[in-house]
Amino acid sequence: MPKISAPTVAEHRRRQREALLAAAIELLVHGGVSAVTPAAVGAAAGLARPSFYQYFDSGAGILAAIIEDSFPRSNALLAIALDGLTEPLDVMDAYVRETLRQATEGAHRPAAALSAAQLPDECRARLAELHHEQIAPFMGALQQLGVPDLMITARLLGGVLEAAMGAIESNADSDAVTRSTIALVHAAVQPAGSLHP
Repeated sequence: MPKISAPTVAEHRRRQREALLAAAIELLVHGGVSAVTPAAVGAAAGLARPSFYQYFDSGAGILAAIIEDSFPRSNALLAIALDGLTEPLDVMDAYVRETLRQATEGAHRPAAALSAAQLPDECRARLAELHHEQIAPFMGALQQLGVPDLMITARLLGGVLEAAMGAIESNADSDAVTRSTIALVHAAVQPAGSLHP
């Protein structure tokens, strides 16, 4: 029996799986989907290639696990940040703040790398489903505000958020980026001359 490095076999397996996931995320972010192979992930995690297959059946399997790991964690943090908020502008402000706070921690990198990749159809479908869940509060706030051209406005503001995350990744001051992003969101969704109290 292989030596375990945890108090229990279950804990050992959990740690091994987390090590493989962390290694796969690093490979994905820095080398793209093609870098996420069983051999490369196992080597990066310090495990033999056969050990990889005790946890994942293929490279596609670990990509699916990255999707399932990244989004729910991010969405749970967003839910906490939005808890109790009902005014649409308050929801949007909190959404922007939390999204950009996560960006300062690099939490968006796996999702960004996955979005740009050629994924198996089932992974792409699940990614779209989880992304839809993630943006639902922002979309709901836009609907509450009754903005014209809802989908166009949503896509444009999504571009603003992407640009803000890129600025933070390029070491721009996160507080300044957050303030500017919120100001742009307000300008896009409020009638000219109105101000958020």
